[in-house]
Amino acid sequence: MNGFKIITSEQQEIRFVFYEKEAPITSKAFVGILPFTRKFFHARISGEEIWIDDVPTLDIIQENASVFTEPGEVVFGPMNPSRTRTANCFGIYYGTGKGLDACNIFAKVMDEDKEKLAVLGQSIWKNGAQELTITSYSINETL
Repeated sequence: MNGFKIITSEQQEIRFVFYEKEAPITSKAFVGILPFTRKFFHARISGEEIWIDDVPTLDIIQENASVFTEPGEVVFGPMNPSRTRTANCFGIYYGTGKGLDACNIFAKVMDEDKEKLAVLGQSIWKNGAQELTITSYSINETL
């Protein structure tokens, strides 16, 4: 297990790789809640991000946490410390943005799928929420 993938309603796949060294606890815990399907929304304040706040619960600590992300990075709001305003939120930045509070940055889109992620983000921004499935992905699937 090296990451996860999004599967859209059109069966398009967008692959992500975990930051296993920088965020091992979050990466391992996230694998434990896969697969799941949710309706993803576009962020209003934090920038070019799609997100949900009804993700299966992860009781994780803060690690590799920041409000600053790079395009393509994936974040999960830790439950601890309890002050975080993004607790148990899951977000995927397809462009520039800044979070409302520190989230664990634990994965990044694969370079060859960056454009597909940007198209998905723009589609959700322009057309509204979309149901997406998040499931496990292994680098070995493409070898």
